Amino acid sequence: MKESDIKNFWNRHPCGEEKVGGLEKWRDDYEQFFTEYDAFRYRTESHILRCLDRIDWNGKSTLEIGLGQGADSEQLIRRGANWSGLDLTPESILRVKTRFSLRQLPYRSIEQGSVLKIPYEADRFDVVFSHGVLHHVPDIERAQEEISRVLKPGGELIVMLYARWSLNYLLSIGLVRRLGLLGLYCAGMRPGGIFGQHLSNARSVGLGHYLRMENFIHKNTDGPWNPYSKVYDLKTVRKDFPKFRVVHSYKQFMHAPLLPVRWLPLQRLFGWHLWVHMRPESEG
Repeated sequence: MKESDIKNFWNRHPCGEEKVGGLEKWRDDYEQFFTEYDAFRYRTESHILRCLDRIDWNGKSTLEIGLGQGADSEQLIRRGANWSGLDLTPESILRVKTRFSLRQLPYRSIEQGSVLKIPYEADRFDVVFSHGVLHHVPDIERAQEEISRVLKPGGELIVMLYARWSLNYLLSIGLVRRLGLLGLYCAGMRPGGIFGQHLSNARSVGLGHYLRMENFIHKNTDGPWNPYSKVYDLKTVRKDFPKFRVVHSYKQFMHAPLLPVRWLPLQRLFGWHLWVHMRPESEG
């Protein structure tokens, strides 16, 4: 898996914009687009704001890795973070700079670049924050080395990763979607849209290969064109982030598309978003 493939995908499909019809729907009215996007994001995933409110950002030198539309970036700044940002894609950089300009939000710096070679000096940040991004990085061990390098002594890494022990992974992706695709494939159907793309993917690599979970997961988190995703439990976190120790973790967000699970009060056990707070292992 090449980093360029991941960069090209996210540059063509900026995170979450399809949920509100894409920027074109608003005729390049960025202010209205950001307003609609933020309303959708925090209506659908209201736990994000609660999680951010439990963290002390005030006066903290903070690096956010992976910016999307800049919604969480704005929230960190409004909570007092001395914010800097890093994103792999020029499209995200453009949108976040536009958001900050329109809303007159102060920030330290924003850079286009790779988490595999973070363009900041060592011991720069009190906090590194990344929501829904690092599970899209195949060379995660190299990435966590870079994150460790730019954190100050006593600094903290806060990440949201897709959760392995979740209803979305175990039931929606692992069972319902695979059975549905198998049925469409065997019936010889040729639907359009997302289902059609999944069938096209399966026919190009072979159904059996495509349905193997280590392959199927990539195409069932952020669309059937997504090149790479990974799911995590704490054991996997400790394996992939050897320079860090876990100090706190929790799950949020009952999310399992095609299944009516939003109302279930089981996010602590089966939530799709695994939040993990870590500190450098060398601190003991």
